[in-house]
Amino acid sequence: MMSNRYRGTIYIGVTSDLAGRAFAHKQGKGSEFTTRYGLTRLVYIEPHDNIANAIAREKTMKKWRRAWKFRLIEEQNPDWLDLFDTINA
Repeated sequence: MMSNRYRGTIYIGVTSDLAGRAFAHKQGKGSEFTTRYGLTRLVYIEPHDNIANAIAREKTMKKWRRAWKFRLIEEQNPDWLDLFDTINA
């Protein structure tokens, strides 16, 4: 999940190259939605064994209430820190 700030706008997406995709979003070269809303902060990561499971999870999460997404993010990342450096360490 990408966001622009603490409890801000959220984007949920699936990728097989998390570092590359997050970097593209940071450079304003991600999706039109992330560019328009300045979503450059990687706030939640959920690995999956295969792409079909990841896509199914993405579709489910996109239907969730905003508060449920916030709770999920804050269980792993309570301060909504940018996890980009963590995945590239």
